[in-house]
Amino acid sequence: MAIESINPATGELIERFTPYTPSKVAAALAACFGAWQGWRERPMDERATLMHRAAEVLRATREDHARTMSEEMGKPIREARGEVEKCAWVCDYYADTAATHLAPQPGESDGSQAYVRFDPLGPILAVMPWNFPYWQVFRFAAPALMAGNAALLKHASNVPRCALAIERLFRDAGFPDHLFTTLLIPAAAVGGVIDDPRVAAVTLTGSEPAGRQVAAAAGAVLKKTVLELGGSDPFVVLDDADLDTCARVAATARCLNSGQSCIAAKRFIVVASRLAEFIDRLAAHLRALRVGDPLDEATEVGPLARLDLRAELHDQVVRSVARGARIVIGGTVPPGGGAFYPPTLLIDVVAGQAAYAEELFGPVAAVIAAVDEPQAVAIANDTRFGLGASIWTADRARGEAIAARIEAGAVFINGLVKSDPRLPFGGIKASGYGRELGSYGIREFVNIKTVWVG
Repeated sequence: MAIESINPATGELIERFTPYTPSKVAAALAACFGAWQGWRERPMDERATLMHRAAEVLRATREDHARTMSEEMGKPIREARGEVEKCAWVCDYYADTAATHLAPQPGESDGSQAYVRFDPLGPILAVMPWNFPYWQVFRFAAPALMAGNAALLKHASNVPRCALAIERLFRDAGFPDHLFTTLLIPAAAVGGVIDDPRVAAVTLTGSEPAGRQVAAAAGAVLKKTVLELGGSDPFVVLDDADLDTCARVAATARCLNSGQSCIAAKRFIVVASRLAEFIDRLAAHLRALRVGDPLDEATEVGPLARLDLRAELHDQVVRSVARGARIVIGGTVPPGGGAFYPPTLLIDVVAGQAAYAEELFGPVAAVIAAVDEPQAVAIANDTRFGLGASIWTADRARGEAIAARIEAGAVFINGLVKSDPRLPFGGIKASGYGRELGSYGIREFVNIKTVWVG
């Protein structure tokens, strides 16, 4: 079956690709492994020079990459430009800091000397999603390559042009041929790649079912995995929150990338004393968002990435309403072509509804009432996910005390949850395990090796 690039704003076919045959995959794995043999020996400063060059190429070709994203998965063009810049940032960050993160660390022992080294493992397979088709790849590739590993990319099947453009970019930046290799293969072929002895480890960003499958396949051959899966992030509004800022950020947090983000705020948990006012303000901000052609500079919410994803999201809304939720705005499939879905606000959301328990991967905000702070925290933790969370309060100490009780990989106080190259990123519970970014991320795929000297 062909791999197709389809414009979700129009439904038109952009380009069709033939999946790699088993023999082509085998040749690609051999070439990547061969490139790694030389790369692992390259001094850190040489790696850094090339990684800085990758950042330069990204910035120089920003418009081309941004347009590719917008056409292929519907990201508003202004957000796509920002994504390219963020990819350049992570390249520069690891070019500047990898030597420090991976410097040998002295240790105590009964010998004359002992220390810990951080040595590369080999080719790392990355199974990546479509929602941030550049950022998800670069936040894996920059630390992996700076650590001396090679990179194999199995991208989402609806963004093949992004996948090939990234491969070409690393080559244009001067990296060795085949060190970063894109594999145009279906999901069913991933298990065979994981089994290959030349593949050292696997990282996946994607759905919970995909994570379970990849973890099982990697576990069967004793290979390490890092998983960043779904999220149903709580956005907790306390009685002393600044509602002007809070409601404005809430609308942005829910509709960034057309609502298709694992760390987007999804459950808006509001104490009863502020509930009515918050709903009014959030509804006003959501109504003001402009939905339209992702290539239009004025567009703030584009289409969802595929029609099936829109159908799934709408079904969650319908099922929630059937169980008592109420629609304030949105909630209807618009006429015409494309996979558009309007910013939608659901209230009276309670346990037992899809909007309460499931991840809503689109511009649908679910408002949940809480009697007080303890109940708000309990609701925030009443989920199988644990990726990010935000707390809104005028009292910083109060916010930090609550943050310690929230079950998530990141908690932001009075701010929109986001990833940052300088800070570890990842989740707990059904949101996965392991960390990307920061010093923790670059050490996920290295051999933490003890050296003892007598």
